[in-house]
Amino acid sequence: METGQPSRTAYSAARYRAAHQFLEFGAIFKDPLAPRILGASAEELQKDAPRRAMRVFIAARHRFAEDALAAAVRDRGIRTVVVLGAGLDTFAYRNPFEGVRVIEVDHPATQGWKRERLAETGIEIPPAVSYVGVDFEKESLGDRLELDGPAFFVWLGVVPYLTREGFDETLRFVAAAEGNEVVFDYAQSPERMSPERRAQLEARAERVARIGEPWLTYFEPDEIAAELTGLGFTELEDLGPAQLAAHFFGRNDVPPNTPGGHLLRAVR
Repeated sequence: METGQPSRTAYSAARYRAAHQFLEFGAIFKDPLAPRILGASAEELQKDAPRRAMRVFIAARHRFAEDALAAAVRDRGIRTVVVLGAGLDTFAYRNPFEGVRVIEVDHPATQGWKRERLAETGIEIPPAVSYVGVDFEKESLGDRLELDGPAFFVWLGVVPYLTREGFDETLRFVAAAEGNEVVFDYAQSPERMSPERRAQLEARAERVARIGEPWLTYFEPDEIAAELTGLGFTELEDLGPAQLAAHFFGRNDVPPNTPGGHLLRAVR
């Protein structure tokens, strides 16, 4: 992480979201602020289009998270959203829920760059938005963040880059209060993949490692489910590749136990 610069993977994720708005016309997830915060035109994004598989997965994880958030606000009266590892996420600036505050938590360098981009592009910071700077590997979230009621935690594109210790500490904080809900994504180990898919993932892992943001932590579904239930989470929803294909694309041809990226929702 360079001073005054965003996380490279946070920038990449925003580029995937922005490209989805033009290449799939936001069919899965609409985020009109993603191109704007990047300052990228449709022509630029279409000319240098990020990979489609990752593009639609990133769109799906945001749609999944924001659909779950809408249900939590509607059905359980959630009034606080905490975006962990917020990167260039734009939810706080298009938040449709009156009376719901948003707390963005991220590395101070990424937060500083983001706020410069917001000012440069004229994206207004609503009064209900606040920022907490945390380095998840060096600081405790509990020491920096105080909540006065149940919260919904959006934790996307972060878990694979944390050490297991960093993941466990953050998850324990989320689990500390009854009524908290979290959505995060995780990856299964490349060792579970077919040779072709494993080669693709290992190549991507090498690329992010070269820019100083290596993948560190993988989970298997049974393993993460056991950890969550052990911390008191009682409602779990875990979508792997087969479930994601059926849910977002109407495809039922992906074998049920196909390994890959997962989206997980859990309520404490």
